[in-house]
Amino acid sequence: MPTYAPLPVRFIKGEGSWLFDDKGDKYLDALSGIAVCGLGHANPDVGDAISKQANTLVHTSNLYHIDQQEKLADKLCELTGMHDVFFANSGAEANEAAIKIARRFAHSQQIQNPVIVTATNSFHGRTLSTLTATGNPKVKEGFGPLPEGFCHVPYDDIAALEELAEQNKNIVAVLIEPIQGESGINIPADDYLNKLRSLCDKHNWLLMLDEIQSGMARTGRFLASQHNGIKADVVTMAKALGNGVPIGACLTSGKATGLLTTGSHGSTFGGNPLASAAALKTIEIIERDNLAERAKQLGEYIAQSFKQTLSDCSSVIDIRHKGLMIGIELNSPCLELVMQSLEKKLLINVAANNIVRLLPPLTMSDEEADMMVSIISELIIAR
Repeated sequence: MPTYAPLPVRFIKGEGSWLFDDKGDKYLDALSGIAVCGLGHANPDVGDAISKQANTLVHTSNLYHIDQQEKLADKLCELTGMHDVFFANSGAEANEAAIKIARRFAHSQQIQNPVIVTATNSFHGRTLSTLTATGNPKVKEGFGPLPEGFCHVPYDDIAALEELAEQNKNIVAVLIEPIQGESGINIPADDYLNKLRSLCDKHNWLLMLDEIQSGMARTGRFLASQHNGIKADVVTMAKALGNGVPIGACLTSGKATGLLTTGSHGSTFGGNPLASAAALKTIEIIERDNLAERAKQLGEYIAQSFKQTLSDCSSVIDIRHKGLMIGIELNSPCLELVMQSLEKKLLINVAANNIVRLLPPLTMSDEEADMMVSIISELIIAR
């Protein structure tokens, strides 16, 4: 089905920050497969772990204990302070689990028509429930009737949420991205998540954080919310969790724990031996190589480099980053930069029509970062 408009290139091999096409040309990947290949392409340790597991046992289903899955759950809870984990195959499925948990919580509180609050310009997936949760009307066109039970408030606006709380007594949860990725690296005020935590506690709501793009050390901490020193009731993860092998996770703590019981939710493939082995090795490498700190330092280096090279460029409105989530906002649509960068053998993305979005691998070298900054700056200045 023509649901994608692929760029005119066909990649057949990857190595670190580089992809190689079928003509033998190599491209610097500043997008990491949309924040998926955090360790770069064809990481040899992850490849060995996948190969070993594939030659041992790929799948059994969740009818049986899975050793790798249990180890992965323990590791994720250790790193996040959460209590339980449900494994799925994608970020959308992880968010679906979170939505079901919120509704289970509502019914435990005798709330029959629960409402989950999300933010404008958010992105939570493309299943019917998650695209309804998504705060972008364009992705919903032609897919009605949509599920009930969602409403939206402006991102980074506690006052709007407090006002909504007075108007709607059926609110049971808030589902928020610590940093909005798909809409252009929107970073809230430093105390936004802390105020959200306090507001949720005040009203007995679940605080559910979508860390699908911001997790796995991308922002300089294992979870972006750890910068604020808070713990959510529900956290969703995916993307970089398996460094390219599909796996999603929905983590719970506190009053969200224990709401999904035997038979109330499930997945055929979720957390199978292959996916869990890939995720375990990915996390092991992130810890071994201190990649959270690397993401923090490299992100600062890249942001400062852009600020220097683009300091006199009047078309640049803002350069923002948290670790290796980087956005360069321009004063006009700049979709043409994607193709122009491709011609320069660099892979980037443009969000919201006018924001260059960069999600380079955590393993990118300083020299590769310099090359990325140079090419993008040259193209922006030449516009």
